[in-house]
Amino acid sequence: MTLELQATPQEVMRAVEALQEFGQVRHVPERALFGLTLALEESASNIVNHALRRDARQKFLVTIEETRNAVTLELRDRGPAFDPTQATANHRTVPEEQAAGGWGIQLVRRYIDEIRYTREADENVLRLTKRLNEGSRPQ
Repeated sequence: MTLELQATPQEVMRAVEALQEFGQVRHVPERALFGLTLALEESASNIVNHALRRDARQKFLVTIEETRNAVTLELRDRGPAFDPTQATANHRTVPEEQAAGGWGIQLVRRYIDEIRYTREADENVLRLTKRLNEGSRPQ
């Protein structure tokens, strides 16, 4: 499933809802779907707010794929090159008002098994893969 989305918060939520429906129809385990949803919302929000600056004329793509053992989300945007996998971890020793950014990638890392970034031509390509436990899936 591929969605072409405008750079707005409402479109991020449309992608989240599509992922939730995708996961429910395919019986993705609840815990895995939670992590995927959180990662999609955080990553897409970063694209909208930072890469595309909430310019509704700008668009980005979200592709949701399921294989036998995993669900992969691919996000593509034409914003400035930015590799979120290179973001450093924030530490709680920084005062709250100074630690506004950088927490989202930590959440994504916590819930996603594989994060890959590439720059293809003029696009950022972020692939997030969550492995599925075969034993927890209905036959």
